[in-house]
Amino acid sequence: AKIVARALRDAGMEVVYTGIRQTPEMIADTALQEDIDVLGLSILSGSHMDLFPLVVNELEKRGRGDIIIVAGGIIQDDDHPALKEMGIKEIFGPGTSTQAIIDFIKEAVAERAS
Repeated sequence: AKIVARALRDAGMEVVYTGIRQTPEMIADTALQEDIDVLGLSILSGSHMDLFPLVVNELEKRGRGDIIIVAGGIIQDDDHPALKEMGIKEIFGPGTSTQAIIDFIKEAVAERAS
């Protein structure tokens, strides 16, 4: 996550890295305070099917269901369709180039703006 954050900064994006062990409520609160366009969630524990829906719900409750959410970490391919159905726009697994992440975010933000 720190490597991706640095790459996004180097690409000219403003990045707010909150660290690990954030609750869904804390993530949504930070998203509102910082008025973000994109939220990146990274998880290695395998609890993405439990935690990601909670984050999506917290954002929706706060009126920010428009935030582009991307995810990374150890996420089984079988879970990708359900995650995308719940609103995760893209999932980047281990080995994804930082350039691919940068390109996706730039394109997604541009599409939303038009």
